[in-house]
Amino acid sequence: MNSLLRKIVCDPKICSGKPCIKGTRIPVHIILDLLAAGEDNQGIKRAYPNLTDEDIRASLNYASILADEEAGIAV
Repeated sequence: MNSLLRKIVCDPKICSGKPCIKGTRIPVHIILDLLAAGEDNQGIKRAYPNLTDEDIRASLNYASILADEEAGIAV
């Protein structure tokens, strides 16, 4: 397993089982939404001080893996 992926966890007791950063209740989709809106790492870490650059990279890595899977979605 990719070491960055170890930072992403899915627990049905936390955020309804959505992928989150390990040790937090911060869902990966929040980080991705902020990046898509143009927020930089520093701004994200100001909003969520317990996040690290590695957590943000892990979120991007997770999204990349999901995007590479065949989901049958027409773009």
